[in-house]
Parts: sequence; structure tokens; C-alpha cells
Amino acid sequence: MSDFLTFVGARIKQLRMEKGFSQAQLAELAELQDSYIGGVERGKRNISLNSLEKIMLALEADPAEAFKFGVLDEIPDRNGKLEKKDVLDLHISLLRDRSLPEVKLVQRMVRDMFDTYDGKPGDKV
Repeated sequence: MSDFLTFVGARIKQLRMEKGFSQAQLAELAELQDSYIGGVERGKRNISLNSLEKIMLALEADPAEAFKFGVLDEIPDRNGKLEKKDVLDLHISLLRDRSLPEVKLVQRMVRDMFDTYDGKPGDKV
């Protein structure tokens, strides 16, 4: 399935676990099959807006929470393969709602960290 489904599924799983629900408990509250919840969480099932609404209501969460990928505790991998693009997408998600000065600060910090890691003197800005 798509990267998007994988990230939405991982976010739903994170929210479910924060509530302390099993997949079966969430399925019962959302009036869905527990196998469907498992498939959604693994990014293997295409989720409809109706099902997403049911799940988010059961989790007592705003539907927009399903799309906040920057707060994922772990990066979902597909078939044991984690791609660089996935990690970069999460970083972009983290920075998207930040101000320009905050983004520039993060960029300088990362550049300085890499300069230190690579043994190069950093550019002083």
C-alpha cells in the first residue's frame, strides 16, 4: 500500500495504544472488525472517511490527529524495509508548522552537528 496509508495506520496504532485499547476493544467501540483495525494499522487496508471517523470517535480524538505524523514514536517500516524518504517525510512534518526562524535554527543546528560529526569546522552564521 501507499506511504500515506502506512503513516495513517501507524498514527492510529499510536493513538490506540495511548488509550490502552487492544485492537479488539477499538474495533468494538468503532463498530468495525478487529481484523480491519489490524489491517489499517499495518497500512494494508484502505481506510474510508466513514471508518476513519468511527475510529477517531472511538479514540475520542480529533480526526486531524490521524495526520500528525511528526509525533509518531516510531517510523513504520514496510516489509522490514525503512527508506530514507520515510525519515525525511517525518522531519518535514515536524517542521511544517514551525516559524521560519525556528526552521532556520534547526537547519543551523543540524549543519553544525554534521560538521562536528564529519570533523569539519562549522560555518559561523
